[in-house]
Amino acid sequence: MIDQFRSVARRTAAVAALLACAAMVTACGDSHHGSSPVLCGSSAAPPATYSHVLWIWMENHSFGDIIGSSDAPYINQLASSCGSATNFHNITHVSLPNYIGAVTGLGLNDLQPFIFDCSPGGPCLTAADSVFAQASSWKAYEESMTTNCQQTGLVGYAVRHNPPAYLTSLSGCDTFDVPYPELQVDLDNDTLPAFSFVTPDTVNDMHDGQGAAAIQTGDAWLQAELPKILSSKAYQNGRMAIFLTFDEGADTELSFGEDCAANPTDESCHIPTIVISPYTPVGTTSDALFTHYSLLRTTEEMLGIGQFLGSAADAASMRAAFRL
Repeated sequence: MIDQFRSVARRTAAVAALLACAAMVTACGDSHHGSSPVLCGSSAAPPATYSHVLWIWMENHSFGDIIGSSDAPYINQLASSCGSATNFHNITHVSLPNYIGAVTGLGLNDLQPFIFDCSPGGPCLTAADSVFAQASSWKAYEESMTTNCQQTGLVGYAVRHNPPAYLTSLSGCDTFDVPYPELQVDLDNDTLPAFSFVTPDTVNDMHDGQGAAAIQTGDAWLQAELPKILSSKAYQNGRMAIFLTFDEGADTELSFGEDCAANPTDESCHIPTIVISPYTPVGTTSDALFTHYSLLRTTEEMLGIGQFLGSAADAASMRAAFRL
C-alpha cells in the first residue's frame, strides 16, 4: 500500500513538473507567437488550421472508471489542466468497429462485419475513405508491432487496434503504419505528419490486466510518453492538438453491436476524452453529446479538409467547446 501511494505521488509530481516547465520561457523549448510555451490555456487566438492532430487510443474503461479515480492521477491532471469532454460516447461494442468508424465515418450498419473483432481479410476489410487518406500526410504508430502494417497479432500488438490494416483504399500502409519507436524519431526530427494515430500495446492501453492495476499501468504509460509529445517542437510551436480517448466503455454484458449514440445513458458507452491544445482554456469541460464521429469531424476541420466522411457530416464539432 505504501508503495502504491509513493507511485501515485511520483506520477502526480511529474505532471506538476511538466506544467511548471510549460509555463517557463527557458525550460520548455520554443515559444509560439512570441509568448512563453504553455501546455494549455494560451491567450493567443487558435489557428484556422493546424499542422498536426494526434489521437491516442486507450481501451475498455468508462468515464467513471477514469475521471475522478485515484488510479489515474496523470489523466485527471490533464483533464483539469486542459479539457475534458464529459459526455463523450463511443459508437458501439466491441473494439474494432469503433476504430474503423472513427477514421472512416461508417455508420453502424456498415460496421457490422467488424463487430466481432476479426483479423484483416475477407469481409473484415473496407474500401471506405478515411481521415488517413484525407490528410496531407499520416502515420499510425503501433506499440509492440514488429513490422510495418502487421496483419496478425493478438497479445501485445493487437491488429484489431490498428485501423489502417483494414482499409483497402488506403495506400502506403507498408510505409506509414509503423512500430511505435518511430514516433520519437519524428518528434526529434520535427517530421510528424499532419495526422497521427497512436496505439499503445494491450497492456499499456489498459486492455489487459484487472481492475485498478490495468488503469494504473495505462496511466503510468501516458505519464512517461505524453510529455515527450508535449515538449516537442511540433506541439510547442502552437500548431498541434492532441486527443486522448478510449475505444469503448467497460461492457460487462458484451453488448455486441449496440448503438451507443442512441443510448447516451448507458455507462458502457460513456468514455473519457481529453482535449489538449495550447488554446484550450485550463479546466475546460463540455457536457455536449460528442462521439467518435465528432472526433473525426473536428479533426477534418482542424486539418482544413473540406469533406466530412459519413456520419461525421452530422456529428457535433468540438472546436467551439474547447477553443480549438
